[in-house]
Amino acid sequence: MPKKQVLKEVRVRFAPSPTGALHVGGARTALFNYLFAKKNNGKFILRIEDTDTQRSQQKWTDEIIEQLKWLGIQWDEGPDVDGEYGPYKQSQRLDIYENYLKKLLEEDRAYYCFCTEEELESSRQEQMSRGLAPKYNGKCSRLPKEVVQENLKQGKPSVIRFRIENKKIKFSDIIRGEITVDASLIGDIVIAKNLKAPLYHFSVVVDDFLMKITHVIRGEEHLPNTPRQILIQKALGFPQPVYAHLPLLLNPDRSKLSKRKGDVSVADYRNQGYLPEALINFIALLGWNPGTEKEIFTLPQLIKEFSLEKVQKAGAIFNIKRLDFMNGLYIREKPIERLTELCIPYLKKKGLLIEGKISKIKLQEIIEVSRTRMKKLSDICQLADFFFIEQLSYNKDLLRWEKMTDNQIKNSLILSEETLFNIKKWEIKEIEKELLSACEKFNLENNFPEKNRGYLLWPLRVALSGKEFSPSPFEIAYILGKEKTLKRISNAIKILEE
Repeated sequence: MPKKQVLKEVRVRFAPSPTGALHVGGARTALFNYLFAKKNNGKFILRIEDTDTQRSQQKWTDEIIEQLKWLGIQWDEGPDVDGEYGPYKQSQRLDIYENYLKKLLEEDRAYYCFCTEEELESSRQEQMSRGLAPKYNGKCSRLPKEVVQENLKQGKPSVIRFRIENKKIKFSDIIRGEITVDASLIGDIVIAKNLKAPLYHFSVVVDDFLMKITHVIRGEEHLPNTPRQILIQKALGFPQPVYAHLPLLLNPDRSKLSKRKGDVSVADYRNQGYLPEALINFIALLGWNPGTEKEIFTLPQLIKEFSLEKVQKAGAIFNIKRLDFMNGLYIREKPIERLTELCIPYLKKKGLLIEGKISKIKLQEIIEVSRTRMKKLSDICQLADFFFIEQLSYNKDLLRWEKMTDNQIKNSLILSEETLFNIKKWEIKEIEKELLSACEKFNLENNFPEKNRGYLLWPLRVALSGKEFSPSPFEIAYILGKEKTLKRISNAIKILEE
């Protein structure tokens, strides 16, 4: 068994590759590492694994850092934070990897492989035709040194392969328990393109050792990598960290959550108007259960409650309706001043909000009457656009309540217009009182059910909003003001007569 590392201090890392936007699965991995570190008074390290020079871009590194900070996940060491084990970008650590690659080559734990892609593919096809799992056939594993040197001298294309021992690898996973893998099925793996171009399996092992990582907490998709990395650790004389592999994120149909299925990056959800505290709360419960009925957690509460032992093995369903529900809760709890600030960019982007056209107080009133139906910040545009539009456009049939005739609808609007015109003190309570009194009068005159206020209030609400669903006509009228309210009722009568 590999010797265990003496745990003087818990040290964990989140190590994304900057080849694209931060996925929600990556955000969950970062969060669980962060929570585990804070719960155990340890250190959380951000390491950028950018050795894939063709796909890695600085813009993605910047984006990953920005989104993690937006979520409230802060690291103790990383590419933008001083630390004694840096640098924290793999592209700046190539000399370190080269030294360890040379060590493996000198000790014959690794070797140069000159097989072409055609030869490798031919070997794979031949093995599969015999019903065998394809693996490297070892053709270059025992080349004489002079042949290797001559090939390198000639510049013959090559890679560096690590010798996999034909033995069973056993390791313990905090979430999955004891795991045994037959390494003889793996075959010698490529660990570098050359001395200056290490690949994932190798560089991650070296970095975890030098950065004194005690626990490797990562997604289930990395589980097959673990035996390979344990063997490299053993070959280099490194201690073995403790492993915990998090369950996959699944769509409701239990397919793997992926970019091809829709918006799955943190930036996507941020742009739609999900709040960071809601997203953190939501992803914390993807695979982790506190053991109680409680669902709403602040970040400090999550730190207090979190434990890897309560992470499930089975895949975690990503239910967008649950996220919408949580986000709606957080939206309703926001102070109106802050919520208004958060909504303004969405209103401006849609061209609804023009500087100087509306007062701050009036804008807050609009946000306040809309917030109960908001699932995300961007909803404000659809829910409240009628407050900013001068001329509404809608089908006249929307004005109809139950089986009212056009003439009854018109009379209803006329009565609302007269009632509102005569109001001297334009306050919401006064508006509501006078309109409810008008409801009784209208129903009595038309032999409508006494308590069914829709005959008066539905046509009025549609006239003011142009929508099937909206705040009450009392709230809308108050915010619009008397002049604009009367103008919209007049316009509704014209639409009805067309």
